[in-house]
Parts: sequence; C-alpha cells; structure tokens
Amino acid sequence: MDIFDVISLLGGLAMFLYGMRLMGDSLKENSSGTLKRVMGKVTDNAFKAFLLGMLVTALIQSSTATIVITAGLVSAGILSLRQSLGIIVGANVGTTVTGQIIRLLDVDASGSTFLRFLQPSTLAPIALIIGMVLIMGSFIKNSKSVGSIAIGFGILFSGLLNMTGAVNNLAESGAFEKLFASLGDSPFLGYLTGAGVAFVLQSSSATIGILQAFSATGLLAFKSIYALIVGVYLGDCVTTAIVCWIGAKPEARRVGVVNILYNLCKSAMVLLGVTLAHQLGLLDGLWERTVNSGIIANTNTVFNLACALPMIPMLRVFERMSLRIVKNAPVKESKYKTVTDALNPVFFDTPALAFQSCYHLLLTVFTASRSNTEKSFRLLNKYDPALHQTILAEEDEIDRMTDCISKYLVSFLPHLQMQDHVAIMDQYYKVTSEFERLGDHAVNIAELAATLHKNGTHLSAAALSELAVLESAIMNILDETDQTFRKRDVDAAQRIEPLVQVSADLLNVLKRNHLKRMSTGECNVYADSTYTNLMVEFRRIGAVCSNVGIATLVRVYPELADHEHLYFDKLHAGGDEAFDAAYQRARDRYFALLDRPAAEPQTGAQALP
Repeated sequence: MDIFDVISLLGGLAMFLYGMRLMGDSLKENSSGTLKRVMGKVTDNAFKAFLLGMLVTALIQSSTATIVITAGLVSAGILSLRQSLGIIVGANVGTTVTGQIIRLLDVDASGSTFLRFLQPSTLAPIALIIGMVLIMGSFIKNSKSVGSIAIGFGILFSGLLNMTGAVNNLAESGAFEKLFASLGDSPFLGYLTGAGVAFVLQSSSATIGILQAFSATGLLAFKSIYALIVGVYLGDCVTTAIVCWIGAKPEARRVGVVNILYNLCKSAMVLLGVTLAHQLGLLDGLWERTVNSGIIANTNTVFNLACALPMIPMLRVFERMSLRIVKNAPVKESKYKTVTDALNPVFFDTPALAFQSCYHLLLTVFTASRSNTEKSFRLLNKYDPALHQTILAEEDEIDRMTDCISKYLVSFLPHLQMQDHVAIMDQYYKVTSEFERLGDHAVNIAELAATLHKNGTHLSAAALSELAVLESAIMNILDETDQTFRKRDVDAAQRIEPLVQVSADLLNVLKRNHLKRMSTGECNVYADSTYTNLMVEFRRIGAVCSNVGIATLVRVYPELADHEHLYFDKLHAGGDEAFDAAYQRARDRYFALLDRPAAEPQTGAQALP
C-alpha cells in the first residue's frame, strides 16, 4: 500500500459521490413537481404511504430528499404529520435500492455476452456515452436532464470501479485486516463507525456503496459489517433531521424527529434480533462467512423490510412522541384577531358582508398606520426606545392584517359578478398597499430618529419648529384621508391634493432653510443625511394619501380610471378654481406658522416637485 493507492481510493470515492449527487439532483429537478403532486394526494392509509415513500426514494436515490420534501409538505399544511409517517418508513426501505443496483459488481459474465452488458465496467461507459449524446443534442424532451441522469449513473459506476481497484491493493496491508477484525469483535465500534461515516457523507446509500466496494478485498465477514450497516441508519437520519430542523416550523421538525425515533427503534430491533439469532446458532453458516456486494445489499434490504412491516402499526406512537418532543411555538394572539377573523370565506356568496368585513379591517389598518405616524413624529422631538418598540410591534400587526386582507381579496375576486362590486374591489385592493406603505414610512421615520439618538446628534430648535409646521400639515392630510375612506367623502378626497401641494412647498422651503443653517453652523452637518431622508419620508406620506384620494374618486367617477395622471396634471396646470382656492388657503395658513419671513408665494399651477 502506498500514497497512490490512497489517492486512487479517494478519487474513486469523489467520483462515486458526485455521480450519485448528479443523478439524484437531475431526477429531482426533472420530476419534483410531479413528486410533490403525487405525495400531496397520499391518503391516511399508512401502507399506501409506505409504498409511495419507497417508490419515490427508489426514483430519486435519496431518502433524505424524500423526507425533506415530505417535511415541506407537512409544513405547508398539504400533508398532516400522520399522513407523513408511512412515507418516512417507505423512504428508509427505498434507499436500499441503490445497493441492489451496485451489486451488479458481482455479476459473473463468463460465457454470456448479455451479462457482460450488465457489468459496471460495461454499463459505466455506455451510460456516459448516452448521457453525452443527449446533452449535446436535443433528441427528446428534457434531453439535457435525462442526459445528466445518465452521466451521473456512469460516473457513479466509474468511481465504484476505481474504488474497487484501489481497495484490492490496500487489502495487502495487514492494517485493513486488523481493522475489519476489530469491527467483528466490537459491534458497538462498528455501529459508531457506520453512523459517523453516514453522517459525514450525508448519505446512507453512499456509505453502503463504499462498504460494497470494500467487500472486493475479501476481508469482510458478516460479523464485521452487520453493526456497521445498522449504524448507517442513525447517521443518515440525524443528517435528515438537521435539514428538516433548520428554520422550519414545528410540524416539519416533527417529521425529522419521527425519522430519528423510527431509526433508533429499527437499530435496536436489528441489533437485538441478530444477537439472539447468533446466540441460538441460527447464523452459524453466515457469521464467519466472507460477504460480497450482493450479500451486503441483501442484508441492508432485509434489515429494513423486517423492521418496517411490523413497525407500521406502531407509527401513532412515534407521532405522539414527536408531539411531546417538539412543542408548538407559543402564539401571541393578535389584538386585532376579531377583525381579521371576520374575513370569512362563507361571505363570498354575500358580497355585501364580505366587503363590510374588508372595510372594517382596512379602516383598522389605516388607523394603526396613522397612529404610528403620530408616534414617530414624537420621537423626532424626544427619542424614547420604549415608544420605538411599540411602533415596531404595531407594524408587525399592520403587516399581518395586510397579508390577511390581500389573500382574502384575491380569493374573493372570482365570486364577483356586479360592476359595482368590481369597483369596490379595485378601490380596496389599491388602498390596501397604500395603508401598509403608510405604516412603513412611520417605521422609517422612527428609525431615523433612532439614528440621530445613536449618533448623539440633534436637530436645531429652528429645524424642529419648522418640522412641527410640516407635521401639522401632514396630520391634516391624514385627517382628510381618514374622512375620504371612512365615509367615501368626495369633498374630502378633493381637499387632499391641495394640502399635498402645500406640504411639497413646505418641504422645499425647509430644505433651503436647513442648508442656510448648516452654512452658519446652526444645524449639525452630521445630521444632514438624516434630515434629507426625513424629507423623503414626508413627501412619500403625501403621495400615499394622494393615491387613496384618487382611488376613492375613481370608485365614484369610473371615467377617471384611465386618466388619473391627466387628472393630476390638470389640477396642477391651473385653471381649477376650487383647487387653487383650497391650495391658497392652506398655503397661507401653514406658511404663516413658520417663524421667519414667508417665502415668495407660489401659484397652484406649479407642479408637484
């Protein structure tokens, strides 16, 4: 044995693992949608679920992938935990198919041309040739995916042959004979070895395949490998449980826990059964016998089947144990639960009731977002961490309510028949995102206040005084927006835009004044970026309210639906007496509140900056 034999062994192992991964990934990619649909239709019949799990795993060559897909379906509510139990057991049996394929190493092809085609030394190049032809051409549908499967199959067997050749040279070393002898004398050591290798390789099929390759040395006896095979079950299921656990819901985690519990019981049953059979002399003809690839594959399959069939009736026990081990995460009940629960699909056939539920929830979202906006303004004057946390907690509620109503509206839409109902749906769908966006702007203002506090910078008294005027104008806009949506008030909707224009004028003046104060040192230069971002958030709040106003007007005057921008352009182009008068009144009011000489008057005809 020398370093080149070790390199050859490791190279063969790398090819084997890569081939298995390529073949499995290509199979999953080509059939994942079908697999999920089929698995999603599984019944409560545990035996049918067992057969399904076995067939799926045999197809994609990975029990881990099958169980992870199952965990995802359970997490999504497509399968119940109880329905998944049979699939888990079937996946553990299905993974033994790979070993049965690898046993082709033992095919005796002497005197038979057909059998020579079944030998890995022939199958490997044939599979590689077929795969390459399919990848380079487009002869069938999904030819590249099928070609990748064939390439993976060829690489797997090429790696297996490489490993077999390397271990034949390594067999000459006495160290390997002593190693396998020690495994036969210490089943516990063999169990830990199998578990450790399977955990590192993250594949029971790969571990069994490596063991089958080592059988070519002629040094493996049944007493040396049975505990190692059983250890593989634990190592593989721990890997699967970790994948199911990370970032998953309790339902998905329970699938991983059930897999561990099942494999622990399976290990105990096999070790106890083999020990008793050996003590009774039932294994005398096999105990010291040198095993080959076929015996290893059969042993693995028999162990799994012998445990699966009697344990299927016991699956409810594993379910109850997993429920005790993985508790449901404590759910904090939303204070708006009553309003969200009113979004009941039973109202779809009575649109008036459905819209009423939507209206109340939307009004709740707007009220919460507006309240958060007021709180965020207070943080600019005096930062309070507790108040900031209150804003963030309320924002979570706002997001949750928005998600509820968005899903409800989408589900409700196909049930609408009348044009009036469609108009209401259009308005509600538009204002849903606007109300949620209003809450986002409140959070952004709170974060900017926190940034000022963290950096130890402060806005000057003059800046705060001017901001108070702008905040007053924004709150006035929000008042009109509330009136607009609450009462479908067209007059209030038309009062929004003049106020938004005035707030834009105030923003321009405040930015110019801020620059002047920075030049004289009255305002902190380091607060400039925060102040600029504040102006952006104030402007966006005005835009949100404009959108709510126009959505209400479109509901009342459907002819505006295709001409919203023309409507705004017409207002800001001048000539609308009502708009100009409202704009001037509001401008006079708020500019008079600024503690400085008013800026040169701007006409209502000026477009929004």
